[in-house]
Amino acid sequence: MHLLSRSVSNTSLRAHSFWLSFALIPSISASSSSSFSSKCRAEPISVPSQPPPVPKRVPFTLSLHGHSWQDPYHWMRNTNDPDFLNYLNQENSYAQAFMADTGSLQRTLVAEMKNRMPSKVSTPVECFGPWLYYEYIPEGKEYPVLCRRLQTNKTGWAEKILSYVKAEFRREEILLDWNEVAEKHGYVHVGQCRISPDHNFLAYTLDATGSEQFMLQIKDLRNGCIIPMEPVNGVVSLAWAQDCKTLLYTIADENQRPYRVLCTKLEPGNTDDTLVFMENDPSYCVDLTSTKDGKFITVYVVDATEPLNGLQRVHERVSGVQYFLEHHFGFFYILTNAPMKENIKCSHEGLYLARCRVGDIQSTTWQNIFYPGEDTCIQDMDIFNGHLVLFLNKDGFPMICSIDLPINVDCKHQMLIEDLNPWFFPIPSNSCSIEPGSNLDFMSSVYRVVLSSPVIPDVIVDYDMARRTFSIVQQEEVLGAPSNARSCSSGYELDTLQQHGIEKDAKDKNVELERWKDFSSTYCCERKEVISHDGIRVPLTILYSPKAWKSSQSPGILHGYGAYGEVLDKSWRVDRLSLLDRGWVIAFADVRGGGGDDPSWHKTGNGLLKQNSIHDFVSCGKYLIDEGYVQRDQLSAIGVSAGCLLIGAALNMYPNLFHAAILKVPFLDILNSLLDPSLPLTMLDYEEFGNPGIKSEFECISSYCPYKNIRPRGCHPSVLVTASFNDSRVGVWEAAKWVAKVRDSACSSCSRSVILTTNMSGGHFGEGGRYIQCEELAYDYAFLVKAMGVDMN
Repeated sequence: MHLLSRSVSNTSLRAHSFWLSFALIPSISASSSSSFSSKCRAEPISVPSQPPPVPKRVPFTLSLHGHSWQDPYHWMRNTNDPDFLNYLNQENSYAQAFMADTGSLQRTLVAEMKNRMPSKVSTPVECFGPWLYYEYIPEGKEYPVLCRRLQTNKTGWAEKILSYVKAEFRREEILLDWNEVAEKHGYVHVGQCRISPDHNFLAYTLDATGSEQFMLQIKDLRNGCIIPMEPVNGVVSLAWAQDCKTLLYTIADENQRPYRVLCTKLEPGNTDDTLVFMENDPSYCVDLTSTKDGKFITVYVVDATEPLNGLQRVHERVSGVQYFLEHHFGFFYILTNAPMKENIKCSHEGLYLARCRVGDIQSTTWQNIFYPGEDTCIQDMDIFNGHLVLFLNKDGFPMICSIDLPINVDCKHQMLIEDLNPWFFPIPSNSCSIEPGSNLDFMSSVYRVVLSSPVIPDVIVDYDMARRTFSIVQQEEVLGAPSNARSCSSGYELDTLQQHGIEKDAKDKNVELERWKDFSSTYCCERKEVISHDGIRVPLTILYSPKAWKSSQSPGILHGYGAYGEVLDKSWRVDRLSLLDRGWVIAFADVRGGGGDDPSWHKTGNGLLKQNSIHDFVSCGKYLIDEGYVQRDQLSAIGVSAGCLLIGAALNMYPNLFHAAILKVPFLDILNSLLDPSLPLTMLDYEEFGNPGIKSEFECISSYCPYKNIRPRGCHPSVLVTASFNDSRVGVWEAAKWVAKVRDSACSSCSRSVILTTNMSGGHFGEGGRYIQCEELAYDYAFLVKAMGVDMN
């Protein structure tokens, strides 16, 4: 598991580190012959009268393992070269000219997207100590504002809500306004927010350039002032000690690897921060977090009452072995995949739950609480005063349950989760994603999550783990939504539990009273299993409007990622309605290399097995066409960051399959990048993709590298490539080199419909504003419409 990767986080309130359970900002994810692959289009699309830019070529030869190859665009790595800057500006001008005839369509799409969005949105309040925290986006603004109010003396939940409605709280305090930062710097990305245990200080990390060189800022919430301190840049993670005046933080090296833990004290005259720990092995990152009760900080194990009193190691480091710790009244609860005792049998190498007393953390006699069954995988946990929460994957579908604490464990017998009397939270459907809220209050018995699916707008649900009931707190509003959107009672949703052999809990007293809206009567969401090249079944989610869709005549988009064990985001997105209502099909391929049922899904799609990801994606594309979901010459693909490896390789191998593609902040020159250990993330990526210094891994990477394997003298699909100049995860030159080489290789007609746009001031995560994203998505959709010649009337 990487602390950092070439992934793109959802730009929403889910992405903010002080996360309050609701997405206020829409997020952006991500060979046989045919007439298309053998000759240019019979009806070519309109292109600018001027030819596309032609960058200079500078001879450059690379050699390794007895192989040599040319890279005439290697010079583009020098982003200070005036010729490179001039080339990017020329490409931006060409892209603008190419898209000029789509202006009316873009304006229509932007208007549709904005008209579906409420003018002002906010999260529900969340109790944390004596305060109620919440976020909202002011009307007409792009970014959220973090606020809080003191609670009233009333203690009942219903009374709190009533008091909130009646505005009986004390005055609102604004803790952090993203809009002010954006207006001052032109860019804003808040990495982490951490409230001190006494609620007097807010520590947060801020990137105001897009370079991800986050600077540490600490705000005194009693007077609203930023505390003066020496500039600290490159900060990644934060954790408060229990004295509320000591803050631990990690610093990244020049390759963006968090490797040092330092400690700063909020004391007059303090100018020198103390080094707590340094990781010298360049293949490892350092993460920093607090246990839910705040008693320990985990980097090794640090006593939060005496953070400078030494570190305690959990276990001797073993490559691939992970430990995730929480603390509960003298016990550490540990999720780990460490090898089990010889007399214990487990069906897979995933995580299992163990515990030990605090003083026995380095002991070899941990109590193994339970092991998942053959069809179940533990993915995460959370802990409270009276409950343990587990995130599970069963038969390929997400589930979540709570277990009462303390647990009486008979370590002489192997236990299954069913032996612990779990309460499985009712969820809407198998295709539903589950995202945890911030859930900051250790003493709470209520667990908040966001449920979402391609046909269910984000719904915030509070699960009362003591009473084993739940309540719907809020659901995303969709203005102008189809009138036949149905309200689903939970009696229907609970049937999904029985499908997995889990009986409905008799204590679910209010299940028939709670309802959430979904759009399954308007939009069809199907989950298929596609047979890949080696017989493996690959999950494919297909979304379309039965009313607008036409069999074998509809255009389609296939999304893919397939890296770092990350699950492809399939949550609700209101912008998709503009395409679905016009007959488009939107599909999601959960290829190997991404997240799946268990860790093996990731392992069988990375390193030497990376080509499995590509074949999975291609198989899903062929399935959409062969089964009549998408017209044969009307399939497009979208990839983001490392997901562009997948798309770029598929375009090279099967150019006839896709008519168009969008590659966003793309990782395309993997071979040359991994040969340069001075680049950010390179050495960390050896674990994910392989080390080309090793011959077998070099040959594997070389076989699919999108930049290296561009087909010479052939036709090429239309492609929109977007990049950001200050991107520190994927160099801006990767997109520029790929476009330049495609132009060299493809026929003159096809090469004119490959365009590059570069944000000259942004970073890997883009601008991210609420309305800015509407404009970006409208631009993307308009490109696909033009490239594929689709009638949008």
